[in-house]
Amino acid sequence: MNNPQPISFAQALRFWLKLGFISFGGPAGQISIMHQELVERRRWISEGRFLHALNYCMLLPGPEAQQLATYIGWLMHGTLGGITAGVLFVLPSLFILILLSWIYIAFGELPVIAALFFGIKPAVTAFVVHAAWRIGSRALKTPFLWILALLSFLATVLFAMPFPVIVAVAALIGFAANRLAPDNFHGVSGHGHAGKDYGPALIDDHSERLLHTHYSVFKLGRTVVTGCLLWLAPMLALIGSVGWQHTFTQMAWFFTKAALLTFGGAYAVLPYVYQGAVDTEGWLTAAQMIDGLALGETTPGPLIMVVAFVGFVGAYANEVLGADAQFLAGAIAATLVTWFTFLPSFVFILAGGPAIESSRGELHLTAPLIAITAAVVGVIGNLAMFFAYHVLWPTGFEGAFDWQSLLLALSAAAALFCFKRGVIEVLLGCALCGLLLIFLF
Repeated sequence: MNNPQPISFAQALRFWLKLGFISFGGPAGQISIMHQELVERRRWISEGRFLHALNYCMLLPGPEAQQLATYIGWLMHGTLGGITAGVLFVLPSLFILILLSWIYIAFGELPVIAALFFGIKPAVTAFVVHAAWRIGSRALKTPFLWILALLSFLATVLFAMPFPVIVAVAALIGFAANRLAPDNFHGVSGHGHAGKDYGPALIDDHSERLLHTHYSVFKLGRTVVTGCLLWLAPMLALIGSVGWQHTFTQMAWFFTKAALLTFGGAYAVLPYVYQGAVDTEGWLTAAQMIDGLALGETTPGPLIMVVAFVGFVGAYANEVLGADAQFLAGAIAATLVTWFTFLPSFVFILAGGPAIESSRGELHLTAPLIAITAAVVGVIGNLAMFFAYHVLWPTGFEGAFDWQSLLLALSAAAALFCFKRGVIEVLLGCALCGLLLIFLF
């Protein structure tokens, strides 16, 4: 097998741009695409180095697939390569979601659009149930972790405990339990070791390390300070121009906090986003939140990009720049929340990458993070119940039960669980069924 040739920045740029448009399927699908393209076909990086980077990204809050792209881009071409890979992973979906959000909010009452969302909403409920099962099957390996997930579920259902409190309590429980009874965490770890050799790679297991991958306290401090300034400058500009209480400023602050709480991926942070955006701030309704998740599922890029929908709809519907500038307000809000949501991910990778490369051992989930993941399963279970309520009883328990939505939800669940169909296939099928049900019956 021939050794791979060095990759220019222009070649890498074309690939990262392409990836931004084809990265459907959520984190699992996106990571699979990168593995096929970068490890198996192009051999830009070895299996071992790929998994080493992935295991680090799995320990971080934020979208692991976008962070993995940033990490590999940084390995290949330094800071510029990492920023380019990470930005292009997100940018296409931002533009697509701004357009789709505008169509949704401006024309959502049209019969055809309403029929499409009638079919898609039950599918979203099935997606959340499937996410809880998928994460739970990987994380809940001991009775202790099952109990922790159940307590988390009850805390959200019975006491409406805020998501940050659940994360903090779960981390403390995990730390204490690991000291007292470490067997409770037996069998839960990262993605494992490399299992197959695809031939020599450009970044191989024993490749000589490039200068930018060496750790130094100066580089770490410079990256952290730069990241803090990139957060502080737009935040101070917002406070100075529109004030702390303005919707733009509150969105920037809220999604900064959300970015630091997304252990477990997008589905894990959705309950927190719902609590803040729907219950506390009233930027959008519960039904709009479900529709936004549906749009997020249909676009490339990280699923957490649903935050762009939240920002757009919140600013557009509340006319924060006046009735004559609703689209501009929505576009600015979507861009702002995307910036504040993803900035920490770049800092984590560019600051932590050299230290991770300096300790090339296999990384494992720590006990607090395992406990957080178990608690997240319970929170997602509550989210699934919440979605099911709004889909099956659209006017509340006092109204009629929607049997058509139940049929669509069960069909979507069967497609996901039994027939292993992809997200896009299920969404398209349910959207078509929604059209048929509305216009034929």
